[in-house]
Parts: sequence; structure tokens; C-alpha cells
Amino acid sequence: MGVFFGLHKYNLDGKNRLILPVYFRNLLKKEKAKYFMLALGFNKCLYLFLPSQWEKISQDNLSIFKSSDKEKERAFKRFFFGNAVKAEVDKLGRVLVNTVHKKYAGLKKKIIVVGVGNKAEIWDANQWEKYNRKVIIPNKEKFSKIYDI
Repeated sequence: MGVFFGLHKYNLDGKNRLILPVYFRNLLKKEKAKYFMLALGFNKCLYLFLPSQWEKISQDNLSIFKSSDKEKERAFKRFFFGNAVKAEVDKLGRVLVNTVHKKYAGLKKKIIVVGVGNKAEIWDANQWEKYNRKVIIPNKEKFSKIYDI
């Protein structure tokens, strides 16, 4: 199982296909798989998982999704798993982003793919810039104190 990292800038083509970083595709090859799992994420981005990572979060009867509020737990599972799809990688290293996912994340042409450890996130470039200015930049000093980096 690999780790996703880096910030990558791409364009969504006219057929809603997105090229993925070579490093990410190489992680997929190591798993001898031909698809990533694509799911709706938080903050209006999409999550991209390797099959092994998807399996890991899905195992143990979904124990990581347990909540004392059973209605919210069921709602989250329906949101997360109900909107997930296999995103097959074509010969040119692209995945198709379906209309539901594209609309949810507000994807236009310019796309940012961010590696965040156990998954990658797919953002509309403008949404990413807004998030970066609002959340990441103001907290950079705090990150270094909290995480000793």
C-alpha cells in the first residue's frame, strides 16, 4: 500500500477525463489493479483511493464509521459508499469523472490533485485556492507547533 503526496495541476478534458500523476498510477500498478475508487469527499472535493486502501477502510464491518447516532452513521455510509465508483485508468493514465462527481466538486477545467496520505483529493483549482487561503495558510504556524515539523 502506497502513500499519496504532492500537489499536481491538471486540466479536465472535454470528455470529463482527468490525467493522474505517474506516481499514483505506479502505485496502482504495484497493486496489479486497473482502477481507483472515487468517492465524494468533504469540503467539496473528491477522494481517490487505491483498491487496497478502499478495502482497508471498508473492513471490520466498517468499524471506523461507527457513531452513537445511528441515523447519522447510516446517512454518512449512504453518502460515502452510495456515491463511490470504480474509476478505471485508460491507456493514457486518465480516469473518467462522472457528472455526479463533477457537479458535487464543482469541477471546471483547471484541477488540483493533492496527495494526502491514504488518499488523493481532486479539487477544482479555484475551490482549492479559496480553501488554501482560508484554512491552510492561516494555520501554517500552528501546524509546525502541533506536529513538530
